[in-house]
Amino acid sequence: MARRTRGTSAGLDRERIAAAAVVLVDRDGLERFGVRRLAEELGVDPMSIYHHIKGKAALLDAVCEAVLAEMAVTADDASHGWKEIARHTAQDYRDMAYRHPRVFPLLATRAQTSPVALTALERLVTAMREAGLPDQVVADALTVLFGFLNGYLLARTSGGPDGPSPVPAFDTGTYPAMAALAPLLADFGSVAEFDRMLDTVLDGIQNRAAQQPSR
Repeated sequence: MARRTRGTSAGLDRERIAAAAVVLVDRDGLERFGVRRLAEELGVDPMSIYHHIKGKAALLDAVCEAVLAEMAVTADDASHGWKEIARHTAQDYRDMAYRHPRVFPLLATRAQTSPVALTALERLVTAMREAGLPDQVVADALTVLFGFLNGYLLARTSGGPDGPSPVPAFDTGTYPAMAALAPLLADFGSVAEFDRMLDTVLDGIQNRAAQQPSR
């Protein structure tokens, strides 16, 4: 077995550690993820990791930041309206979740306060306020939008890389209303369905703003 190295001699930095952790979670899942397994993957002593990232909680935050950094910086031109910025942000978030279904539960269940996350939120909030949306609507919109995104994408990625389970067949005698809707539920997890639901959320935010006086 190769001798494990420590500290800067191992050629480690925060970015390399986070990237390796993402690969490990993508492959084996969060249940099997740990600092010791990550150290084995990198061929270093576990203390080498703690030299750069202080504890497992900070390591999980670094994993979140690494996958969020994959999101394209789009729609940041001032000429784009807030709905277009929100739509691009949501679609980039969806694409990231599809690439990393085993990492995604971390993003949905942990507060995202990294510069990458806050910069994206700042861009969206600024556009909404510049469009004249009331501050309370803007504040609520963040919870509504990411509540939808995290809930939907957790369901979509719950099956891991293989995707969600298919919609079950409903007995027409016992559940006639659900059986009637079944054909319309068949595209669960599709891009078309995601975009439909996203439009519903964004239209709801816009309608709410129209009902309230501006700041």
